[in-house]
Amino acid sequence: MDSAHITAIMEAPGDRKSAAQRIASEMFTQQPDWVTFFREVLGVDGIIRKLFATPEEMAEFERSAEYVDIQQMLAKLREKSNGQIDDKEPTCVITVRLPKSLHASLKTEAHSRRTSMNQLCISKLLMVVDEEMGAMES
Repeated sequence: MDSAHITAIMEAPGDRKSAAQRIASEMFTQQPDWVTFFREVLGVDGIIRKLFATPEEMAEFERSAEYVDIQQMLAKLREKSNGQIDDKEPTCVITVRLPKSLHASLKTEAHSRRTSMNQLCISKLLMVVDEEMGAMES
């Protein structure tokens, strides 16, 4: 989706939340891989960040039913691909230091869900962290 289309949506009367959901739904019906959907809809340069540019607007949108619906679309696409990442986009590696007990818990959860720790951690990273949970981390 080009920036002129995004600008037209932003300037048009109506609800940007509904517009975001509609655009995401249109893309979802094309059944892209989950990485493409994430990048184009939820990514740093995606439609959501363009429609909700300030942290306050983004936080409000993340509490909406429309955002939940978009997250469900992403989850369905990930499920369809078994969480695999398409070769079209390079991957990056991060190192996270965490307590041994948390590592053991993640390992056990991944095993019980019959998935890899990598896929489980990606799923958890894609989850929304609300303001209350974020405040506990600081």
